Amino acid sequence: MNIFYRPLYKSDITEFIGQLVAKDPGIEARQREGRELLWDKPVNREAWQEYRAGKVAQKPYVYLNEGKE
Repeated sequence: MNIFYRPLYKSDITEFIGQLVAKDPGIEARQREGRELLWDKPVNREAWQEYRAGKVAQKPYVYLNEGKE
């Protein structure tokens, strides 16, 4: 048996989230919709390949101007 086992313990935050979901069951669906708006975007792999192919290598010391020493 684990010494940290607490079968009846629920944190205040866990209880709060449980009450919130019980009051408004649609909250999880709205969370998923909001995530889709900001994060879950389709990736255009061809555009990324073109972007990576067009990158120019950075010089070791970027503040050195060529021709001016």
